[in-house]
Amino acid sequence: MRRAPRVGLFGLLGSGNLGNDGSLEAVLGYLRTAHPGASVDALCGGPEAVTARFGIPATRLHWYRGEYRTASRAGAVVGKGLGKLVDVVRTAAWVRRHDVVVVPGMGVLEATLPLRPWGFPYALFLLCASGRLLGTRVALVGVGAAPIGNRSTRALVRWAARLAAYRSYRDAPSRDAMREMGVDTSRDEVHPDLAFSLPVPPADPVPGSTGRVCVGVMDFHGGDDDRARADEIHTRYLDGTVRFVRALVEEGRPVRLLTGDRCDATVVAAVLDAVPSPLVTAAGTASLADLMAETAQADAVVAIRYHNLICALKTATPTLAVTYAAKSEALMAGMGMDAYCHPARALDPERLLEQFRALEKHAPDVRRTLTERNAAAARRLEHQFTALSAALFGTAGHTPSPRESA
Repeated sequence: MRRAPRVGLFGLLGSGNLGNDGSLEAVLGYLRTAHPGASVDALCGGPEAVTARFGIPATRLHWYRGEYRTASRAGAVVGKGLGKLVDVVRTAAWVRRHDVVVVPGMGVLEATLPLRPWGFPYALFLLCASGRLLGTRVALVGVGAAPIGNRSTRALVRWAARLAAYRSYRDAPSRDAMREMGVDTSRDEVHPDLAFSLPVPPADPVPGSTGRVCVGVMDFHGGDDDRARADEIHTRYLDGTVRFVRALVEEGRPVRLLTGDRCDATVVAAVLDAVPSPLVTAAGTASLADLMAETAQADAVVAIRYHNLICALKTATPTLAVTYAAKSEALMAGMGMDAYCHPARALDPERLLEQFRALEKHAPDVRRTLTERNAAAARRLEHQFTALSAALFGTAGHTPSPRESA
């Protein structure tokens, strides 16, 4: 009798980022439908949250609990250094217990936000190196990548990708970036983001137009190469966002603030403080399903976070992207929405308002386009899951539909 496969899931999961957890949810839906006998657990950033929400055993990603806090004291520096050594053994021991390890989506091969090489890039390298040495297949599934300026980060990411047994990407620029870093991508495929396989929750009927606009915000300070002007970038982004929200309120439009990570709460508080109006409210969202429920109730969405955009696009809601990386521009172009992008680093509220009015003017056509593109994305993800089963389990499995993945 064939033993059920032992599958590990790896990443910054359960750490407060809704997009990361949405990718985990999508892969769990696939595994439970296509490979229901598989034994599944996780090595992740927030093990308690992952176990509580998804019902799978989980282990903390790093031995040192303060891994992502700045080490300003000698004890913290020693703890971090010791943790790097301990994590070599911990990661290898965890990998050895599995037949397959899946890194579900996420921007694990990019540095579009501030990133230290000896944090997650080092952890990913340990994972892929352990998999290669111990004969465990490591799959980077539907991941994001981007050019990386820091030499240490770039080297760790390049070697992690080279050592993985399977790679697929959520957009063509990601594959191009890895090829430019020296990774052979000739067999790597591009598919829509894994979150497009998640079902859209049923929405409460709304009689007519409410005029509501969802504005997704972010604690944005630029990317890894922008550290010298991070404060300047953040001030301009926040000021432009406040002015845009204020303009909507002056027109009597209800504004619903959305987030995608718990660190975004500071921006929500700043906007609410700067625009003290009952028309401005903040949504409490704990999942991508919650985000989709919010965007489905809106006339339009203006958002910066990548998975805020996906949730809006999935509900076929007219969407304007405030973009800070090529991934958002590629996403919008793939959904036929490339005319509705605005740069986060040079946010101009007057120009943003002009683009917003153009978006609403063409809303019926936009909704039709998004409905068609969503159907195409679902079909392409069926192929992703079929290819993954063949590559990792030697079988086509049963490809889950979005409804089955719920």
